[in-house]
Amino acid sequence: MAREAKVGIATVFRHFPTKEALLEAVLVRRLERLAEEGQRLMTETGPAHALFAFFDLVLHQSPVKNAFAAALADAGVDVRAAASEAGHALREVLIALLDGAQQAGVVRRDLEVPELTAILVGHLPHAGAPGRPRSPRCAPESRPRRTEGAHREPGRAIAARRLPLLK
Repeated sequence: MAREAKVGIATVFRHFPTKEALLEAVLVRRLERLAEEGQRLMTETGPAHALFAFFDLVLHQSPVKNAFAAALADAGVDVRAAASEAGHALREVLIALLDGAQQAGVVRRDLEVPELTAILVGHLPHAGAPGRPRSPRCAPESRPRRTEGAHREPGRAIAARRLPLLK
């Protein structure tokens, strides 16, 4: 990481005294960038497309985010506490994206953030890191079943006509 940031290893350790502190900072920054990207999507793509584009982004980035979170959890870090502020910002963006999509008439008006979050989580890849067993909570038989093909469609990770998003 030091090489990629074009700084010396001592500089990295001066700012992040432990590997866990560095991983935590990376995870929080990734979540902050995700919230920023959600804001950008609302502005640039319009409410009819922003929510679906954001879902695509979350699905694309989730394996790396999950790897950071798993490494932190394995080290005994409370990931929820570490990422709570960034998580709050993400929730606010999700609320705004949902509201915009509902006002544009592309998402059902009775859909609320908890259900939307459940739909998103149900489509996230939950595979463990290579060579590591999956936790029972992430085992395929304990996850909601994916809608066939919904996670493979480029530009529309959540195929609206196959999920309970649209009217």
